[in-house]
Amino acid sequence: MPDSLTVSIDQQRTAIAACTRMFTDLKIMDHSGHVTIRLPDNSGFLIQSINASRSQLLPGDIFAVGFDGEIIDGPSGTRPAGEYPIHSEIYKVRPDVNAVLHAHPKVPILFTIAEGAKLIPVTNHAYRWRNGIPVHGDTGHIDTADLGRAMVETMGEANAVLLRAHGIVLASENIQSLLIDGIHFDRNAQAQFDASRLGTPIPMSESEFDIFESRFDRANHGIKLWHHYASTAIEAGVMPEDWRDVV
Repeated sequence: MPDSLTVSIDQQRTAIAACTRMFTDLKIMDHSGHVTIRLPDNSGFLIQSINASRSQLLPGDIFAVGFDGEIIDGPSGTRPAGEYPIHSEIYKVRPDVNAVLHAHPKVPILFTIAEGAKLIPVTNHAYRWRNGIPVHGDTGHIDTADLGRAMVETMGEANAVLLRAHGIVLASENIQSLLIDGIHFDRNAQAQFDASRLGTPIPMSESEFDIFESRFDRANHGIKLWHHYASTAIEAGVMPEDWRDVV
């Protein structure tokens, strides 16, 4: 029988594949981007191979790599996603983070390319980004440790950073929370964009966030949304039924 660490890593690989397929189905991810999870022993993290289809991602497409990009194990004939430093440099300095998303959703990116536009928290679930949504000015791929460190410096203690004319990076405590953060980050951007057609969007106040957060069960919300979107994905043929309860 495999030991508990092996089982956990196998489950994490499946969880990454499931989450990636759900994000793709929700149009938050497309042909590019990646979901990662910190390894249980903190020796590195799991990340998909560079050319694997996001919509058809399998557990066998996922590498275990160290924080400097060294391969621990993974599929042969390919290599980890090139922008792994986005993830590794966050994990190095943020012990509160165990899952990271890099993606390229359309609406959030608009706020990095329209003059005078600034993405702000306008919905209750955006409390997660109440301490700011910084914009990192580098429009190229973040594919070296130095570039990753520069991005992390921009990000600071925030739980999200926008990459100008490029994409988003979200940091969460686990993969269920990463799924809900990805959904709510995109919805907040869409809500602000839509509201701006009617008038000036009003940001949530600190007191409003305090009230919401005091009544919000984040862990249960993560479970609920994972089961909902997993069920939807299974019914649509997006992912196998036995992945439903992987987390």
